Amino acid sequence: MFRRSIRTLLVGLCTLTAASQAATAMALAAPADQHQATYTAARDLHPQTLSDLTTAMKGEAFAYASYNLYGAQADREGHPAVDKVFRTTAQTELNEHLHEAATLAGVVGTDAANLRQAINGETYEHQVMYRAFADQARKDGDLEAAKLFTEIAADEGRHRDAYRTALTVVATGHGTIPAPPKADMMPVPAGLPKVKAARTKANLDTAMHGEALAHANYMLFAAHAKQAGNPALARLFEGTAGVELHEHFAGEAVLAGLARTTKENLRKAVTGEHHEATNLYPGFAERATAVGDTAAAGFFRDTAADEAKHAAAFQQALNQLH
Repeated sequence: MFRRSIRTLLVGLCTLTAASQAATAMALAAPADQHQATYTAARDLHPQTLSDLTTAMKGEAFAYASYNLYGAQADREGHPAVDKVFRTTAQTELNEHLHEAATLAGVVGTDAANLRQAINGETYEHQVMYRAFADQARKDGDLEAAKLFTEIAADEGRHRDAYRTALTVVATGHGTIPAPPKADMMPVPAGLPKVKAARTKANLDTAMHGEALAHANYMLFAAHAKQAGNPALARLFEGTAGVELHEHFAGEAVLAGLARTTKENLRKAVTGEHHEATNLYPGFAERATAVGDTAAAGFFRDTAADEAKHAAAFQQALNQLH
C-alpha cells in the first residue's frame, strides 16, 4: 500500500476488494447512512473537481481491466513475475485509487439511487451510444465491430430492463429481483487491431473505458446492496459487472488490439503511469487546491506518488526482460 493518512479516512466507507474477504467485510460494515452522507456531501465539490474525479475513475478502471489482460499475456509468455506485477498493480488501481475517488465523488447512494444511475447509463448505451457506433462502423467497413456493437447494445437493453424491474422491487417491496446474467469469459490474446477506420478505433476506446467504469461502479453498488441487506440485488449488480468486463470489454479489446507482447504492454504501462504521475494527477491536485477541495487535492497528490512507483516497477520488469 502506498497511501498515507487518507487511507484510514476512506477505506471503511466504500471498499470492495475482490482479492480479500477481509477488505470486503470492512466495506460492508459501514452504516448505510454513511454512504448517503458521502453521496450528498460530494455535491459541495467544485464541478471541475468532480469532473477530474470522474476522469480519474475512468482511467483507474481502464487500467485495472487492461493490466489484468496484460498479466494474462505475460503468463502465456512464461513471465510469472511480470504477471504478478501487472495483477498487483491492477488491484491497487481498482481497490484503492478508484474506490477513493468514488468515495470523494459520492458515486454510491441508496440502492434506489444506484439503480437509477445504472438505468440511465444502460439506457444511453442501449439507445444512443452503441447504436451510433454500430452505424458508423458499418459505414466505415468495420463489419465485425458493427456486429459487436449491435450485440452489446442489445445486452445493455436487457441490463436496463433488469435494473428497472429491480428498482420497482426496491421501491415497492414487492416482486422478485431478476437473476443475474452470466458472463461468457472471452480470452484476449496479443494481436493487432482488427478494425481499420480511425473512427472505429476511437469508438472502441470510448466503449472500453465505459465498460471498465461500469464494471467498477456495479461492484461498488453490489457492496452497498449487501450491506443494506439485499443480497439478490448485489448478485444482479455483480453478474452484470462480470458481463461488462469479461464479455463487452474483452470483446472490444480483441478488436482494438489492446493486448500486445509483454514488452510492448510494459512499455505502454510505463508511459501511462509516468503521464499520470507527472502531468495528469498533479494538474488535478493543483486545480482542486485552488478551489479549496483539499481532500480531493490530497488524493490526487497521493495517487500521483503511487503512479510514479508503478511506473518504476513496470520499468524494472521491462529491464529484466532484456
